[in-house]
Amino acid sequence: MKLTSESFTDQGKIPERYAFGKIDGQNHVALAGNVNPQLSWSDAPAGTQSFVVICHDPDVPSKPDDVNQEGREIPDTLPRVDFYHWVLIDVPATTTEIAEGSYSDGITPRGKAGPLALDGTRQGVNDYTAWFAADRDMNGDYFGYDGPCPPWNDSIPHRYIFTVYALDIAELPFEGRFTGADAMKAMQGHILGQASITGLYTLNPRLAG
Repeated sequence: MKLTSESFTDQGKIPERYAFGKIDGQNHVALAGNVNPQLSWSDAPAGTQSFVVICHDPDVPSKPDDVNQEGREIPDTLPRVDFYHWVLIDVPATTTEIAEGSYSDGITPRGKAGPLALDGTRQGVNDYTAWFAADRDMNGDYFGYDGPCPPWNDSIPHRYIFTVYALDIAELPFEGRFTGADAMKAMQGHILGQASITGLYTLNPRLAG
């Protein structure tokens, strides 16, 4: 399989348009466009019944102690964990492209609705659901795509890995709400092929250049 995007190049910087947060000189971070990027794929294996699209960031700090703290920087030696930004399942086998902005165009406080989405697809909750859980203005279930917003004081740029999986089943066996980890577990044994592209993003002015 091959996966490409007109929105950013593989291993290149993700434009602010597709991010949740952007650099702000006064407050470190301001809200950004939060538009889902364009994706297209080809050469799916024979027997493909559906696709799953997942975007995750494998570079999230495993401890919150230094996150967004004045006068401190998150060290590059800190162990990192996954953060899911998009979990889209039950994409029809006839689909070969997702248009820019078709699933997200702007930030929705308390999260977009779900899991039902375009053309019979379903979307899981992303990890902003847990991130904003204690925020009275922003808490809620964040279904679908919400883009990059790494800590503004991280010493490394974050990687955002978009992966399309070709499955031998038409639907994943979920009812109601599900997460990225749930989808990864349910796909095991059903993946016929996959393809990924990676975009980079940082809110650290020192790294943004």
